[in-house]
Amino acid sequence: MLMGASAWAADQPVSAADGMAVARRNACMGCHAVDRKLVGPSFQQVAEKYKGDPKASERLALKVRNGGSGVWGMIPMPSHPAMNNGDIQAVVNWVLAGAPSK
Repeated sequence: MLMGASAWAADQPVSAADGMAVARRNACMGCHAVDRKLVGPSFQQVAEKYKGDPKASERLALKVRNGGSGVWGMIPMPSHPAMNNGDIQAVVNWVLAGAPSK
């Protein structure tokens, strides 16, 4: 189900306000900032790392849903199983766009 949603949602524009609101509403900002490392990498660092990767949207959506570790250091990213697919895709699309604030 997540794969089909990501294929559709990856083509849908996400406003900066919507993406940031989803990130705030789902506690993403507790570990990530737009432009500097906190506990995890900045959203801009994530965008740069996955730039040009055609599977980035799918990879990151799965990372948000299931959590992960080892990509950015020793501190694991917790899973977010209660986050709905639309919110996951909105925040992933926003991050991959460079986490714009406007």
